[in-house]
Amino acid sequence: MGKTILITGGARSGKSRLAEAQTLAFGRPATYIATAGIFDAEMADRIRQHQDGRGPDWALVEEQTDLARALRDTDGSGPRLVDCLTLWLSNLMLGDHDIPAATQAFLAELARQRDPVVIVTNEVGAGIVPENALARAFRDEAGRLNQRVAAVVDEVHMAVCGLPLKVKPHD
Repeated sequence: MGKTILITGGARSGKSRLAEAQTLAFGRPATYIATAGIFDAEMADRIRQHQDGRGPDWALVEEQTDLARALRDTDGSGPRLVDCLTLWLSNLMLGDHDIPAATQAFLAELARQRDPVVIVTNEVGAGIVPENALARAFRDEAGRLNQRVAAVVDEVHMAVCGLPLKVKPHD
């Protein structure tokens, strides 16, 4: 299996920048598997800024719901970066997909990968309890998803103020 790394942290903690650097450290070119969709002008601007900052070393695969297929289709092409699991989870929840089945398919495919995979996710459980049911359900699902992924990857890093803190070292 190729090396797998999960990078987590809060909003604007530097997760994506650290993940991009880690992915390119495995070799070039790399593939950026983007889970974000463009739903408004602000999101379009955010996506454009991310793409402009990456440069020519990256191929782009956009996949909002079927991460297992995206991994399967890109294995053998070099290191991949999945950014991010929490947007993927939002897409699954809002599209009324089977989250346990999608998660299991993703984890099973992750275990089969030959090339490295770096995964970005958000740490959402450190704040207050949300007041609405959808936000609470999202927080709970994100926590479960992050725990399941962290259990199977080789390394887990937390981004704090743009700096990596290694949480789970590779043996």
